[in-house]
Amino acid sequence: MRCLRFAVSALALFTIASAASGQEYLNGIKWPKPEIIKPGETDSQPPSDAVVLFDGKDLSAWENGDRWKVEEGVMICGKGVVTSKQKFGDCQVHIEWSAPTPPKGTSQARGNSGIFLMGIYELQILDSFDNETYYDGQAGSIYKQTPPMVNAMRAPGQWNNYDIIWTCPRFNDDGSLKSPAFITALHNGAVVLNHVELKGDTPFNRSSQYKKHAATGPITLQDHGDPVRFRNIWVREIKPVVGEQVRDPFIRKGDVETPIAK
Repeated sequence: MRCLRFAVSALALFTIASAASGQEYLNGIKWPKPEIIKPGETDSQPPSDAVVLFDGKDLSAWENGDRWKVEEGVMICGKGVVTSKQKFGDCQVHIEWSAPTPPKGTSQARGNSGIFLMGIYELQILDSFDNETYYDGQAGSIYKQTPPMVNAMRAPGQWNNYDIIWTCPRFNDDGSLKSPAFITALHNGAVVLNHVELKGDTPFNRSSQYKKHAATGPITLQDHGDPVRFRNIWVREIKPVVGEQVRDPFIRKGDVETPIAK
């Protein structure tokens, strides 16, 4: 710990000294200019680069959409799952949902649905307001794997929102797992999952496992027999920023450049 504090202090002193002497550290990486997008006017409105899956009008973006219904700009659970026609890999997902009111049932038999990333990995949707159930099955959980850090559920009839950052799993050519899936999720503005590693898929009746699948997959909403409502569903693809190392790192002071020894 003492060595770490010394290293941090030395770095801070070097930074201050470099600034005072006009020295500038440059990493030699050429970065692309970030794309300019137009954000939504509110946190729930999609940015200009988002794929809108439901905007209150119709269910044309969904397979089996004809078995669900739209009333007053709201999408209501019907018979069977609905699955987005478009497929995604790493992505950001925004979805708003409301548990039925008045509430009926207890535990898993109350306001139950789910959002499946890539059609496989479930983030639970459940009326967890004053409703006890197993913790890795309540709202905000990775189903049957990881509970949320907090219960941020609003009362039945009120609107909840999820903001999800999804990193999909990668597989080797032989079907073995190269890297697992990760998820970060906010429930009504509170972080409930923080870059949590998934153990595999999220079935009800067996342990989790990974099985090789395509690099992209759909968003699926579950029908569990409850009239859960949805609105404002949109997705943004996530692409990492990739720079090009055009030269070795160096220190520049005025017009003089000094390479940093490797």
